[in-house]
Amino acid sequence: MPGRTLWAILLTLGASWFLTIVPMPEWAVGYRPQWTALAVVFWITTVPDRVGVFWAFFAGLMLDVVTGSLLGQHALSFSVMGYLAVELQQRIALFRDWQQALSIWLILTVERLLSLWVMSATNQPTPSLSYWTATFVSMLLWPWLAAMLRGLVRRLNLA
Repeated sequence: MPGRTLWAILLTLGASWFLTIVPMPEWAVGYRPQWTALAVVFWITTVPDRVGVFWAFFAGLMLDVVTGSLLGQHALSFSVMGYLAVELQQRIALFRDWQQALSIWLILTVERLLSLWVMSATNQPTPSLSYWTATFVSMLLWPWLAAMLRGLVRRLNLA
């Protein structure tokens, strides 16, 4: 993997972890996009020969560390999400922006379902319905985030 691509991936993941833990007003916490999941799916769909399930596992594990959640909770759900993104990557690449956003929403919903399953299996409190709002916000954010990151990939000649 060329060095610039590795650094771009690590920097975007670092930014996503930072955005995940930035304090927000209590009313806005439920609207926080799934930054790390979006970054992982973007890189899997953009450079699938370099980023895959292992990267998704690593990103989920680091998300567990930075958020203080149960170690492996996000690693498991991100691994499954990464697998789905790898399998669907060629189809997603052909879709229009709104179709990509719907596909991303489905993938992120599966990630949330697995996280919810882990929470219930470990007797953690069940989140409120606002838990699902983040998937919709992430879906709405996807076209702009993907366009911004595609511009970065083009400018740095990473793909």
